[in-house]
Amino acid sequence: MAKRIAILGFMLETNGFAPVATEAEFREKLYLAGDDLLADIRAPASRGSGTIQGFVEVMDGQGPWEPVPIVQTGAGASGPADQSFFDATLAEMVRRLGEAGPLDGVFISQHGAASATGEFDPDGVMFAEVRRAVGADVPVIATLDLHANLSRRMVDETDLLVAFLTNPHIDQVERGQEAARAMLEMLDGMRTARAYIKLPILPPSVSLLTSEGPYADAVNRGQEMVDDTILNVSVCGNFSLADSPKNGMSVIVTARETGDGRGQAAADGAAEDLAGFLWRERHRFVADLTPLDTATEMAVAASREPGRPSLLFADVADNPGGGARGNTTHILRAFHQAGVTGAALAVFFDAELAAEAHALGEGAEFAARFNRAEPHELSEPFEAQARVMALSDGVIVGRRGPVAGRTVELGPSVRLRLPIRGDDGIDVIVISIRQQCHEPRMLESLGVDIAALRVLVVKSRGHFRAAFDEVFTPERIVEVDVPGLVTPMLERVPFRNVPRPIYPLDPDMDWQVPTLG
Repeated sequence: MAKRIAILGFMLETNGFAPVATEAEFREKLYLAGDDLLADIRAPASRGSGTIQGFVEVMDGQGPWEPVPIVQTGAGASGPADQSFFDATLAEMVRRLGEAGPLDGVFISQHGAASATGEFDPDGVMFAEVRRAVGADVPVIATLDLHANLSRRMVDETDLLVAFLTNPHIDQVERGQEAARAMLEMLDGMRTARAYIKLPILPPSVSLLTSEGPYADAVNRGQEMVDDTILNVSVCGNFSLADSPKNGMSVIVTARETGDGRGQAAADGAAEDLAGFLWRERHRFVADLTPLDTATEMAVAASREPGRPSLLFADVADNPGGGARGNTTHILRAFHQAGVTGAALAVFFDAELAAEAHALGEGAEFAARFNRAEPHELSEPFEAQARVMALSDGVIVGRRGPVAGRTVELGPSVRLRLPIRGDDGIDVIVISIRQQCHEPRMLESLGVDIAALRVLVVKSRGHFRAAFDEVFTPERIVEVDVPGLVTPMLERVPFRNVPRPIYPLDPDMDWQVPTLG
């Protein structure tokens, strides 16, 4: 008989300093249940996660099976989830699981760094309720973002956790495929042994790229351990700005249980080795940003001297992909005042400004007031003369990077030109649904020729690297040090709930790798 696999997920990367993620925000960005989720799973440009896409591809290829759609919702990165919404969503998941009838497995597409207004570990709570609903013998497998903040409960209530291996996250489909292959093994009788170590390391987000650096070294070291016994090695860098008791890097190694203890021993040894490596290399997890005045001088030179290479400036501290509002004006104001031209800034979250531009129409000139309705103290107002260059409904299908082939909704969007010298100046892409800039179509859909720009400013921490690498190679990327809700300069962050001691907040601390087993 066809195997029946439940599919569900609650996707949230919580920034403990950002405004609460409300039900309205979840429903605006992603909320699919039952037949709606099934239709999205089968859609050519799904709104859901790439891990579900990969999971379904492998399951479809192995023969008849029945996806049982439960609920998938997500707010991307935001503040803590409203507790009442999380509770209601979890209750709906449990109800649908109970009504689904006998299940052979459960696949959960999760982020893994969620908090709620009354609960620091909604991921663990959800996994436990899923396990209670389906029983101890039904395989439960979850995919996670590599920024997940793991808890012991998350590990204990699942059979396998599969974290992304790439940052930018361009392997979501592959990790879903990996989860499906493991599910097929478990349906044939394989069982898992797991080893888990939490490390007191709080790395800044910009030090967790996987192309090079200490995190890349750790991930690669882990992948070299995968063999006939070791099924999966996941090194979770954590999301530091969660401000959670779950903060800290994590290593989880999953082995095929052999029945004689060799699987558990292999998992324990691999986890201890990786934890020791990370602790020895902790001093390499540092942030090195460029001051705003230096970045402004670089932008002016790039805009006025055609012989220089064009530059991309990353506003890493105002990355909506980490829970920031996506509307700080520090770089925009500095570049505008300095006379930077041939430039674009993407994307700026300001629904009121976008609505005004749509009402005025293409070609209109007006005084654009940024952040007129934004209450957050870091979202300072800015005003400049602007011309409406292009309008869009904001529905795009990604062509590169983390959302390639998937539908992304920006809401009513506009390209505003802030003239500086004649008709030349800074184009600002204004959107109505908060997103980070990690897809070229966010600009191209409004007529921007990215290759022709002299200066590009993106509100993103790292995913832009897989989207704009056609033009901007690593040596042409400048990470700018300005205030924001996701600043990687962790010494400036007023942490309240992070476990202490933790490196680098407590640089002289001592820690020993635990002996497992």
